[in-house]
Amino acid sequence: QVQLVESGGGLVQAGGSLRLSCVASGSILSINTMRWYRQAPGKQRELVATITRSGTTNYSDSAKGRFTISRDNAKNTVTLQMNSLKPEDTAVYYCNADLVPTTSVYAHNYWGQGTQVTVSS
Repeated sequence: QVQLVESGGGLVQAGGSLRLSCVASGSILSINTMRWYRQAPGKQRELVATITRSGTTNYSDSAKGRFTISRDNAKNTVTLQMNSLKPEDTAVYYCNADLVPTTSVYAHNYWGQGTQVTVSS
């Protein structure tokens, strides 16, 4: 069974930094694109950052210049370094990945359970 587990959320003051991590575990053949999403109270879930297996990255406009996504393919992990945090970054952050489990020949999409990030003003 495949699982994505996030860690690293918490409470931080505006201007501070947090580092989120997500590890994929279970019977995994390969991991393709990995992503971070976030969902603030009363708002739709939004894509924050994407990284392909080869390391190509993309960011939302709100994340550009402040957040950095990276991954370690050997450890099946993806990280989101968040700097210069603002109160509007407050949300539950979710890890998402397209991966091929050993039980399939196709990639499936998986979600983590989310980790809370709260930025105080």
